[in-house]
Amino acid sequence: MTVWTQETIHAIAAAQKEYFATGATLSVSWRIEQLKKLRAAVKARENIMIMALHEDLGRHPTEGYFCDVGTIIAAINEAIRGLRRWARPEVHFSGTMCFPSTLTKVYKMPYGTTLIISPFNFPFYLSLGVLTAAIAGGNTAVIKASSKSVFCTRVLKKLIADIFPPEFVTVVDGGHDAADMCLAERWDKIFYTGSPAVGKHVMDRAAVNLTPVALELGGETGNWCIVRKDADLKDAARKIAFFKCCNSGQICIDINQVAVAEEVAEVFISELKKALVRQVGEHAHANPEYPRLISEAAYQKCADEAAHYKDRIVFGGEGDAEACKFDPTIIYPVSADEPIVQHELFCPLLPVVPFPDAEVNRLLDVISSREHGLAFYIFTKDIRWAEREMQTRQFGGGCINEVCLHMMVKGVPFNGTGHSGMGAYHGEWGFREFTHPQTVLFGSTHFNMPLREHPFSGKKNAYKAKLVRLFER
Repeated sequence: MTVWTQETIHAIAAAQKEYFATGATLSVSWRIEQLKKLRAAVKARENIMIMALHEDLGRHPTEGYFCDVGTIIAAINEAIRGLRRWARPEVHFSGTMCFPSTLTKVYKMPYGTTLIISPFNFPFYLSLGVLTAAIAGGNTAVIKASSKSVFCTRVLKKLIADIFPPEFVTVVDGGHDAADMCLAERWDKIFYTGSPAVGKHVMDRAAVNLTPVALELGGETGNWCIVRKDADLKDAARKIAFFKCCNSGQICIDINQVAVAEEVAEVFISELKKALVRQVGEHAHANPEYPRLISEAAYQKCADEAAHYKDRIVFGGEGDAEACKFDPTIIYPVSADEPIVQHELFCPLLPVVPFPDAEVNRLLDVISSREHGLAFYIFTKDIRWAEREMQTRQFGGGCINEVCLHMMVKGVPFNGTGHSGMGAYHGEWGFREFTHPQTVLFGSTHFNMPLREHPFSGKKNAYKAKLVRLFER
């Protein structure tokens, strides 16, 4: 791991500013070539990346490819196919008020030098996926990779160094001190993925230079899942079990707590237990396929919270501290006002909140009164009701009768709102996030009328007011 100083970070930032100023990144064809280089590098190092994910997070190769490596390749492919269309200037009629001008264009201009701060939980996808958008937009990039995912950061650093010069893209490793040194520099755009607490710090540092920021945050009070009494309980349990096991719950859009209609709560919990046993076994911490928590501190935090609710653990509750693995753990019953459902867990604990099905809207009002989640999930057969709720509640994104797959749909944004973030990316939305729409009107040197020019008073000039009112209707 490199020892970074403010001087070395400043030198990188200065080199990238100088490189961007040459105009090398403006060509769309050139950007596509860089994306093809990135795709080839990821494909060539697929096995190394998957091994690193196993070393850092205990991820099975299939889960590693599905959640990190394969999604990067898909994102790059989408950018390569769509970039020429995304980058094409928009052409607009200037309007009668702007006569004799008839033509206005909107150019999609890169911001310039960008800082990408990525987390440990999806160390490749949440760095290279964002980098894909930055390159598509015509920017340079410094990636501040997580110090927690040591093996993945090492692979990421070499991958980037092998294909790109540091004045175009480079990786900075190190801890919070290195991140703060990066934030001390002046960037044209900052993209941060992580916790709301650190997101506030990033915004505070960015505000010094009025740098635009995109934030993808987990949400202050976690992501809710609602299971109505008319839901297909077996299907809901199967999907929720899969999601809670994936990456050991270390996912920003994961279900933080599930609220289940009390009329079917016992049946749902029974189905959830069966689904967990079928997928990872009764003692998941002994299953080599089951992922680990990122650090001893993360394991201890999870174990301590579980111990606080030990009298209400109905499944799981055990772990292996040495391996940093903690079982998927069902805690039931839990009130909607208890501490465990008022903060992001980021671990395999799953509080279950029973509620009378007839009072679901009251529960949703309680959820809506808290900070907005990054995701929201509903299981029910009443699709009309579910769709209405999805359109009247604020959150990043979500699913009806499904989990997490909304973020894998091509052409749609992935984003948060409020304490779950700001801005959006994936596909064209990522290109938009890393470009500034720049409007340019093409004027004329002929047929210019003096409507906008003084003088306006007097009988001779009375026609100006009349024509202005006519044109601006």
